Amino acid sequence: MDSLVDLVNKYGFPIVAAAGMGYFIYYVWTWVTTEIKPVIGQANGTLIALIDRIRMLDNDLIRLNQKVETVMELRGKSIEHERILAEQQINRIDNAEVEKPFKEGNQSDGNRI
Repeated sequence: MDSLVDLVNKYGFPIVAAAGMGYFIYYVWTWVTTEIKPVIGQANGTLIALIDRIRMLDNDLIRLNQKVETVMELRGKSIEHERILAEQQINRIDNAEVEKPFKEGNQSDGNRI
């Protein structure tokens, strides 16, 4: 502590404070470059790898969505086709039931004469 007081008396407070700040800046700079910079480099590499994986997953999702839309569209067309066929069958059955009594009535009338 006496040496610090002697330095302030000899050079003045602003010069001693500037020297102390210079040492502090040097210490922080060396700490950042030796301790923090390598960790940031590793984290940057990991981040780039994760971004690449996310892009791949996004591309996969886009492709899957296109496939699902195509399947749904084709399935919708086949469902519509099945609906039309079922409707035609129902109409044939209904027409046959309507015509059946009419035909039976004509046959019975024809037998009477």
